[in-house]
Amino acid sequence: MISPNDYLTTVMRNFDKLRGMSDQISKAADICINSVGTGGKVIFCGNGGSAADSQHLAAELIGRFVIDRNPIPALALTVDTSALTAISNDFGYEEAFARQLHGIGRKGDVLIGLSTSGTSRNVVRAFETAHELGIVRIAMTGETDSPMSAMADLSLQMPSRICSHIQEMHIAVGHIICGIVEKDSCSDRQ
Repeated sequence: MISPNDYLTTVMRNFDKLRGMSDQISKAADICINSVGTGGKVIFCGNGGSAADSQHLAAELIGRFVIDRNPIPALALTVDTSALTAISNDFGYEEAFARQLHGIGRKGDVLIGLSTSGTSRNVVRAFETAHELGIVRIAMTGETDSPMSAMADLSLQMPSRICSHIQEMHIAVGHIICGIVEKDSCSDRQ
């Protein structure tokens, strides 16, 4: 049985290690700011819990994170069940995100792929498509080197190999990025 105290101690240690990634996290936010500032959008994708996190983070940008402001162009490739099931049925599951990205992605956009393993084939395929289209790729993975981290323009590798802990850090890092992007979008209008 998991001891709540032991689990929380691990969480605190992991988050303390994230401090060493502050510059990389700021760089990810700057990439998103540049994209949005030049008419691009931030696109998220992932599977399972990472799909939920993708939707969550896109909603923070298009809706509101903390500040009432204009929407920031963002979307998650995980939300259209008709597209996901049709593409998966007709072309294979690994094409579920790549085909959507090919249809709506443009040079100047940013793709943030979330995968605890960094090996999710459909996210890797989306990264390949993003590269072909000139879309900047940010990988959010665990600490193990992976195909996604190797392909990314910027790799944010959370300091853990345990799925639940990686996901906890993904959402925290995503929130930091959203907060920085949101604050910048408001300073441009003042």
